[in-house]
Amino acid sequence: MKPLICDLPYPSTDLLTKDIRSGNIISFAYATIRGEISATLQYTYHHFYFDQTNADYAQTLMSIAVAEMKHIDILGTAMLKLGVSPKFVQCPNTKEYYNTSAVSQSTTPQKMLMDDIQGEMNAIADYQKMLFVLKNEQVEAIIQRIILDEQLHLETLKKMLEQTQL
Repeated sequence: MKPLICDLPYPSTDLLTKDIRSGNIISFAYATIRGEISATLQYTYHHFYFDQTNADYAQTLMSIAVAEMKHIDILGTAMLKLGVSPKFVQCPNTKEYYNTSAVSQSTTPQKMLMDDIQGEMNAIADYQKMLFVLKNEQVEAIIQRIILDEQLHLETLKKMLEQTQL
């Protein structure tokens, strides 16, 4: 399945060097309750329900999930190069492991889409907050590129919700 992403390249992680501070900052987009792993699981879950009633929406949600998996790959690779282990924990250097408590369990079309829209708005806001505190231009460029995908997801979900309401 093709990911729903912008038609622009992602900045390379190849030249990243140890920068624990930046690695810790971006780790919050990785495996926290509002991070990419939660988004992937939520889109996959909602895909199953839409698959019963609207195959096009189901496919779109799975395409967004695949895009979020791409973000997991980029963030995890960047974290490792920055010197932070990409463990599935709520905060770096803790034993508080990731859990699925924030993954939406909605099952009605409008509520699922509203939850997905809220998730994208949260992701965009969280990434933008990271940009205010990051001092590593290479990492900033990666985050800025991911934001473009999240904005695309948000617009796509809004259109889906609008069509669902008709």
